Amino acid sequence: MTSKTTTPQTTTPGTTTPGSTTPEGATPRSAAPGGANPRRANPLKKLRGWPLTFFLAGITGLSIAPFYWLVVSATRKDTEVFDWPPKLLPGGSLGENLSHLQQKIGLLRVIGNSVLVAGVQTLGALVVALLAGYAFAKFRFRGRTLLFALLLSTLVVPEQVTLVPLFKMMTNFGLLDTYQALILPGLCVPFAIFLMRQSLSSLPDELLDAARVDGAGEIRVLFSVVVPVMRPVLAALSIFLFLGSWNQFVWPLIALRSPEMHTLPVALATLHGNKSNTDYGAILSGTALSTLPMMVLFLVLQRQFISGLLAGATKG
Repeated sequence: MTSKTTTPQTTTPGTTTPGSTTPEGATPRSAAPGGANPRRANPLKKLRGWPLTFFLAGITGLSIAPFYWLVVSATRKDTEVFDWPPKLLPGGSLGENLSHLQQKIGLLRVIGNSVLVAGVQTLGALVVALLAGYAFAKFRFRGRTLLFALLLSTLVVPEQVTLVPLFKMMTNFGLLDTYQALILPGLCVPFAIFLMRQSLSSLPDELLDAARVDGAGEIRVLFSVVVPVMRPVLAALSIFLFLGSWNQFVWPLIALRSPEMHTLPVALATLHGNKSNTDYGAILSGTALSTLPMMVLFLVLQRQFISGLLAGATKG
């Protein structure tokens, strides 16, 4: 037998041993030219996002500037609103402006009217949209497609077209100058029904069938199974409905007669006159105050609102 002796192989910088995965002609990391470390980040890459950041910051500032000016002007006297250069710091006349509003329009009363009308109309519209959307999405009945197409066709009809028929209808019912005249027309919102129908279409039928097998009726299935699942969509929809009802102006202006029934947008519109007798400080303070309920509602439902907007955007 002959014994084989193995001699240790020595490697020199720039060479590779057999079985090495370093490609031919490649330079090892330790032998990088100039001694530069390739792991060091390029400083130019850190500056790539700054132009977009400055652009978005500018857009944000332009969006916030009118609202900031509204809040600042609401705290100043009527004679200071149109000063140039404009004053950018809050003043001390907010309480005086609100006192003028209370004397002229009954601020607390009109805010109560707006909260009552917007709140009841939003809740009613949510219930109608939930029931109608559930029926269109989960029940099979004759004429379903035709009814849904007719519902969608009403989305292209301008609101102004329905004012005269709606006024005659409320006159025949004797509901003019009442809360019912403001609430009832807003209970059926085609967009809300469409949104609920599209959201409920993605709900698995097996989930509903399992509840029915356990003995649950349709009403219990709706409020015990469907409502918890659709909570983000309902939260997002409630913000849109409340915003539309709170800012409604044309129909309340037509349907209401007595100042005691005025909502906040209508009451603020009655303060406008010629420039010599218009209290812009009071009007701007009332306008700033009218944004608070919407901001509070959004902050309370912010998490559900974002979840509702992103519903269906991802799979899984």
